[in-house]
Amino acid sequence: MKSEPTSASFAFTLNPSSSTPFYRQVIHQVELAIADGRLKKGMRLPTVRALAVELSVNPNTVARAYSEMEIRGIVETQPGSGTFVKAQEDDIDEKKRREILREITEAYITSAASYGFSIAEITSYIREVSSTLSTKEASIP
Repeated sequence: MKSEPTSASFAFTLNPSSSTPFYRQVIHQVELAIADGRLKKGMRLPTVRALAVELSVNPNTVARAYSEMEIRGIVETQPGSGTFVKAQEDDIDEKKRREILREITEAYITSAASYGFSIAEITSYIREVSSTLSTKEASIP
């Protein structure tokens, strides 16, 4: 596969307070980005080293994520060329998206509850942040 479009417009982030291991967070982000169209088939992912530096993690963490995604058919690695998105939007189904959202939500609620926040407070804050984000997105040209 040629080094066609890259993932330059896609930024990875890690949540250190999440109970989800970093390598799984990378996998989830790639799956969701494919599902919502931010990453398309043939796009090149950052090198293991570059992504490890960007995320301030051990390169083995990124290598593990890439290896698992390759085994699952989400990406393919071309020696000397890089790692490319192999899966298409249709390959990451709604069930998988909901599973990822469930994991993220459970981790968030568990963390917030450990600080004494009630479900009502959490829900109210989510609505507040969502409203703020919607306003910001509407103002982006």
